[in-house]
Amino acid sequence: MVGGNVVHTRSVEGIEGQGRIEIRDLWVRFGTVDAVKGVSFMTYAGRSTALLGRNGAGKSTTMRVLAGVIPPTSGEVIVNGVDVRRDPLTVKRATGYCPDVGGLVPRATPWEHLQLAARLRRLEGWEDRGRDLLERFDLGDAAQRVTAGFSHGMGRRLSVVLAAFHQPDVLLLDEPFDGVDPLGVEATLEVIADARARGAIVLVSTHLRDLAMQACESALVLRGGSAVASLKSEELMGEEGAGAYRALLD
Repeated sequence: MVGGNVVHTRSVEGIEGQGRIEIRDLWVRFGTVDAVKGVSFMTYAGRSTALLGRNGAGKSTTMRVLAGVIPPTSGEVIVNGVDVRRDPLTVKRATGYCPDVGGLVPRATPWEHLQLAARLRRLEGWEDRGRDLLERFDLGDAAQRVTAGFSHGMGRRLSVVLAAFHQPDVLLLDEPFDGVDPLGVEATLEVIADARARGAIVLVSTHLRDLAMQACESALVLRGGSAVASLKSEELMGEEGAGAYRALLD
């Protein structure tokens, strides 16, 4: 299973012609620091995969590469047939991305965020969906409040709304459950289920094993920038799964 610092994970079975994400021997270096070290995995449309691991494991860096925010130092990252290094703009258009931090305009309201997103993506008839998402995430009453006064959990919920708003082919949620109350967790799980049902590729990065297993069918466990295991969700459930997960992180 392990070869050097690289773990090639089990591929999720897919249907030929479906959308998919392929990562082959991904390395990301910041100065002298290797944030991601030779990660490889593949996932398909209609599937949800968790990137699990502690802070500093390389989860957010991997997500930023997939979102076209930062380029890989080496390796290949293919999103629905498009090389992220060669055409990051096309990848961004196909992607809904909830970053782990930031991403909101402090002086703008949630409704203004939705208006801007709709204009940038040339969406029509988006208002009802925007209202529905804000209500589902308990942000309806805050729709006209500037986000500068939002709690951390409110900001997380709005970031998930914005990622899912245009019903992207690829949904990337980086730490969507961090500081979020049960209502927000439930709404996020619903968004993930909806995306899978319409055939989107879903990736969720988190350090919360229990929620990851509720949201996803499989998990790629990262430690120190390297992939150390690829597991089905049932293998990480319960006390036995918790023990297996702890052992992978030690």
